[in-house]
Amino acid sequence: MTDKVHVRREFASGPHLSAKEMVKQVKALTKDWPYNLVSVGYPGPVLHDRPLVQPYNLGHGWVGFNFGKAFGRPTKVVNDALMQALGSYAGGRMLFLGLGTGLGSAMIVDGILEPMELGHLPYRKGETFEDYVGAKGLERHGKKKWRRRVADVVKHFLAALEPDYVVLGGGNAEKLGRLPPKTRLGDNVNAFKGGFKLWDTHVPRKRRTR
Repeated sequence: MTDKVHVRREFASGPHLSAKEMVKQVKALTKDWPYNLVSVGYPGPVLHDRPLVQPYNLGHGWVGFNFGKAFGRPTKVVNDALMQALGSYAGGRMLFLGLGTGLGSAMIVDGILEPMELGHLPYRKGETFEDYVGAKGLERHGKKKWRRRVADVVKHFLAALEPDYVVLGGGNAEKLGRLPPKTRLGDNVNAFKGGFKLWDTHVPRKRRTR
């Protein structure tokens, strides 16, 4: 999708997808689209537009990969939760939680972008927040208990970080039913909006890149 062509094209990623293959697939899908800039949402920490660790559910070759050189265009790479957070932002202090394979997280505080790794913090019985509210937690505990855990996790983060509101996004957010207090449902399409906003001259600045 581009800011001019609102048509979504996609391909299956799979556990063996490398950074080089991803660029090849994207170029093939968009060969008839004119575009000058590229935004990439990456499932992990990013520094200076390059991934710092290999992704959990993809192949190798991502760490240090030069996306700008590979695409042949100026490219910005940020954590995928931060990209969706930017597209969901409505001012003030916002916490974004992405309920997908794991638990993505980011904050925007009065216009300052803050990528976070809250999902890896310890939560209960030697396990992390991500272990309980990620996809494995949903499968292990069932939807009813998972919903209660999500509400409890939101309660913990509201108390600790004091956001004005929480946006719950990611592929599993639609399974929540009744939403916890001070939350609203996000939408995966907001990741595209965030990708466009990364190139806006008025985009909120990042406090740090990791």
